[in-house]
Amino acid sequence: MKTDNISELRSHRVWLNADDCDLDDFKRLINRTTSRADYPLASDIQSNVLIYDGDAVRSAAQNPESRKAMLAEWAEAMLTGPGIIVFKKAFPDVAPVDAATKIFFDMIAEQHANNAGVGDHFGKPGANDRIWNAVEKLCLRDPQTFARYYSNEIIALVSEAWLGTSYQITSQLNVVNPGGEAQSVHRDYHMGFQTAKEIERFPVHAHQLSPVMTLQGAVAHCDMPVESGPTLYLPYSQSFTPGYFAWRKPEFKEFFKNNYIQLPLAKGDAVFFNPAMFHAAGTNRTKDIKRMANLLQVSSAYGRAMEAVDRARMSAALYPSLLAMKASGELDAQGTDNAVAACAEGYAFPTNLDRDPPIGGLAPQTQQQLMHKALAESWEPAKFNEGLDKHSWRRLT
Repeated sequence: MKTDNISELRSHRVWLNADDCDLDDFKRLINRTTSRADYPLASDIQSNVLIYDGDAVRSAAQNPESRKAMLAEWAEAMLTGPGIIVFKKAFPDVAPVDAATKIFFDMIAEQHANNAGVGDHFGKPGANDRIWNAVEKLCLRDPQTFARYYSNEIIALVSEAWLGTSYQITSQLNVVNPGGEAQSVHRDYHMGFQTAKEIERFPVHAHQLSPVMTLQGAVAHCDMPVESGPTLYLPYSQSFTPGYFAWRKPEFKEFFKNNYIQLPLAKGDAVFFNPAMFHAAGTNRTKDIKRMANLLQVSSAYGRAMEAVDRARMSAALYPSLLAMKASGELDAQGTDNAVAACAEGYAFPTNLDRDPPIGGLAPQTQQQLMHKALAESWEPAKFNEGLDKHSWRRLT
């Protein structure tokens, strides 16, 4: 096919890859200073990070106009500004935090008693403690504590500022134990959990869309001095368009290591940030602080299809026909792939990470990957159905 210059330029604009990551461009992008004049509602700026006073936020939220202005300031701060905001005294009364902490430590003790170790997406498995799906587990274990905790006004306000209404809250409890090592630098969900090869197939506007589909946050469940390893951040790094490739490259990892910022937090403080920001949990250098944070992942209501579809049932019905059509040559490899893509679930999430942990990567096996494996190995339909049932079970809470 003839390719003229405009086609080449357009292709380069739309399709990104690791070769688009220039460290000098990255340095120029993040070499900025956060100005109080741009964010008049902030109470302070520390290491380029905007700090907001929880009491002032709650007061401003009482007036519709000041509430709207405040949420607009946060939205721009996370999109085009430093990418991160901290709320001091996000919980004016830490009693709900303490109550949840006790429940979480009970859950961790039960995990240890049952030898139910859990992994960490970007850290060394077993070094720290983690509770997957902490939001559901807390709600079922103690609904009153859940209500007191998630009635928090600041969590709701900042979620609306970034995602609008009808958002969905999930959380993962993370404890970095004394001596626990730092995570590797990364970006977060969605594209941060996919391989570089996978995200090459997404156009540039999808790379720009991914960060605005999710809000990352953390509530401090204990005082977190710097030596306890609060999260490492690189302000403004969320603005680098090919950043989902960049954080994997050695020169970018080294730059992060030499330029990250780290802020202490007090119990009841909260931090929220654009998930495309380069970040990593820090090393806990203390001997006695179990650094506990409730990691909030708030998702846009728009990340869902219009209709409810039973894709497991569809896959079970389709598989025998695909197997026969592939064997007869009626469908070639590309046609088979297309039919699988229209039928089976191609995304690993949401899932139950206790039952369905990511093994050998950042995401568990998808329904499509299971079907492709079965077709490649010519499984009998009964064997595929058994695998499909196990796959579906692993995803249940």
